[in-house]
Amino acid sequence: MSKVTFVDIAKLAGVGTATVERVLNARGGVRPATTEKVILAARALNYPRLIPDEHRGIVRIEVILVRREMTFYTRLARAFERISATLDSSIQVQRTFMDELKPQEIADRILRRQPRRAGLILAVPDHPAIRRAISEAQASGQHVVQIVTRVGGIESDFVGIDNYGAGRMAALLLSKIQTLKGTVVALTHSHMYQVHRDRIWGFSDYFAQMKPEGKDFAHVLYGFDDVGLISDRTYEALSKWPDLVGIYNVGGANGAVLSVLRKHPRGKHVSFVGHELTENTEAALRDGAMSVVLDQMPEAQARRSIDMVLSRLGLLAVPVEQSPIRFVTITPENI
Repeated sequence: MSKVTFVDIAKLAGVGTATVERVLNARGGVRPATTEKVILAARALNYPRLIPDEHRGIVRIEVILVRREMTFYTRLARAFERISATLDSSIQVQRTFMDELKPQEIADRILRRQPRRAGLILAVPDHPAIRRAISEAQASGQHVVQIVTRVGGIESDFVGIDNYGAGRMAALLLSKIQTLKGTVVALTHSHMYQVHRDRIWGFSDYFAQMKPEGKDFAHVLYGFDDVGLISDRTYEALSKWPDLVGIYNVGGANGAVLSVLRKHPRGKHVSFVGHELTENTEAALRDGAMSVVLDQMPEAQARRSIDMVLSRLGLLAVPVEQSPIRFVTITPENI
């Protein structure tokens, strides 16, 4: 391999050779973010000289998530942990769980200055305080990637599935799988998350536009992904609509819906479509309590979001895919 030069490092880091010289000779006068780019580029190219201690080039990326109790977010957090273990030791990925019902605390965390971060990966509620905090973080030079769901009014990279398309897919499959005529309802967390709004929008649009014969999309029920509330909403639907033939749960707490359907005398006549493959939903597909699971591949989302931050920092030479993550449709036939 040919000798690594300042020109090679400068090209990879996206800076001039004079900047590389100042950093590697510890002469100062270079912004910390630029210093990090140079140091990491030098390490990536196996530059043989010792790098000054005062320029360790630590790149910190913080991942802020909510809803630790949800299997999807647990999978997402574990994916970030595994990815972090494969990265250069100079890249540190910190995972932080926050309470979704305390948006100001989330905003304060986003605005935290120390330790200094190069990037933020966020799966947080849509709230004015959080919106302002993200804008301020971006203005300070932090690279922000929104993952899973979006905060409205923010221009940033986004990693997630086509949630509108997922809603339409759920409507299509439910209308085709269920041969009985009757009422269909949707369960959702609330209006707090764009991801849920988009799924409901797609689901509703399909029924409005395609008008599947014998199926009537009647109502959206709010359960905040709370087990008790979701159970109540499911019983409510079975009571209010004696001809209920379909349920689409756009959020979490699938287990609560399944528990009610398995106990209720009409539960076996209701087709149920939900999100995320877990041990519980896999078992439900096998025993017929659930018809379809749409899995949004949190592992792929975690990998893409890390790559996006590294790319924005000039630390990843290959292009990062911008199209939505493909969600996987799982039925009893392809578990």
